[in-house]
Amino acid sequence: MSSSFDFPVLHDTRPEDHSLPAFMVSTTRGFLPRQEPIVGLPKEFAVLEDLLQRMPIKTLSGEPGLLASFTFGDTVLKELPDLSNEVEKYRDDLVVMNALYRDYSFLASAYLLEPCHERFLRGEEYGLGRQSLPRCISLPIVKVAEIAGFKPFMEYAGSYALFNYRLVEPEKGLAYDNLRLVRAFEHGLDPTSSEAGFVLVHIAMVKESGPLVKGATETLEGCLDDDREKFDDGLRILVGALKKVNAVMNTMWDKSKPKGYTTFRTFIFGITSQSMFPNGVIYEGVSDEPMSFRGESGANDSMIPMCDNLLQLALPETPLTDILKDFRQYRPGNHREFLESVRDCAQQSGVREFAKKDSVSAALYLQALDQVRDFRWRHWCFTREYILKHTSHPTATGGSPIVTWLPNQLTAVLTQMADTFEHCKAVKGASDIMEAANHQREMLRKEVEKYCGERGVAAA
Repeated sequence: MSSSFDFPVLHDTRPEDHSLPAFMVSTTRGFLPRQEPIVGLPKEFAVLEDLLQRMPIKTLSGEPGLLASFTFGDTVLKELPDLSNEVEKYRDDLVVMNALYRDYSFLASAYLLEPCHERFLRGEEYGLGRQSLPRCISLPIVKVAEIAGFKPFMEYAGSYALFNYRLVEPEKGLAYDNLRLVRAFEHGLDPTSSEAGFVLVHIAMVKESGPLVKGATETLEGCLDDDREKFDDGLRILVGALKKVNAVMNTMWDKSKPKGYTTFRTFIFGITSQSMFPNGVIYEGVSDEPMSFRGESGANDSMIPMCDNLLQLALPETPLTDILKDFRQYRPGNHREFLESVRDCAQQSGVREFAKKDSVSAALYLQALDQVRDFRWRHWCFTREYILKHTSHPTATGGSPIVTWLPNQLTAVLTQMADTFEHCKAVKGASDIMEAANHQREMLRKEVEKYCGERGVAAA
């Protein structure tokens, strides 16, 4: 067995090198892209840029855009040519490819879901989206997605969130007030809007992921080397980073209001398991068979899945866990490979058992699980306040069942915490952690029972 965790985690992100993928895991930028995202497209894509600037319900100038008058789809068909040949000119520039992927995915989602948004605003059910994607979108999005390493549909990291910001003043870096969206559907170009807040808080959370990566690698190396001190130090770094992520996550309540979420949410639904696309979507000129992809979701972020893999979270064998595994496809290739390496190394070295052999290590491991619990509990609270109280649509944007999916993972964390507690009962603070966790388990059971009953859904 290798005595070190040998995945090539970057320390120097080489931001000027456009021959590398835009997303590569680093100890400095964590799961953010290696460089700040490209904002404006090359001149060959001026017509695409123009459409995207005119697209939002509220444009950067404050004027109503094409989605406000429900004329976006017709305008695309009239004005947008197939720019696939122009894409070829930039094939070797993977950062430009990522920007084109982002922009074509915004175009595709707005085109397909525009009719659903119109019905939603009238107080009706979503109904059907457009069932086919025209060649002027389908051909280039398939090409850029393949080159950049994504599915040909909007994803969380490569498109909607982590490659969708710009800095007002570059010298001020990633300070929250210095962040603005590049693309938006509704009012997101206004940084005070709920749409902007929703995305920018995610970016601000992932800004804290560099130490998370460092903590994970040190934990693995400590376990491989049978170095208890290094193992514990790695867990301490991990816990500290998770506390910062959770603190930023908690600002969502102020930055993005529950009543504002459901209007822009329409545009981030996927195809898979959604009533708007019962038979999938035809990508004209690509395939005669309908295609289906999951929608963007914060569940596609890499931070908590990395922790699950590192801590060897034992998930139940259920259809809900199968959805979680399916989500793994919807993240940058380098992130996916890193998470697999963390999982394999944790299994081979036995992180969980190594932690339980020492009460201090077990207590640190319990703290790490507790931070994952805190994250998932808050995610459940967001689901309750932003979605369950405002819409009866049964699935989340990624296609998972809205009531039962998150509790599936949260219950697994609470179960593993109870097992770990047996190995560190005497350590100061451990009992307090478990008391709060057990109280939360009972709260969760009652809430899931309530919403399942109201919606006629079977509890998992």
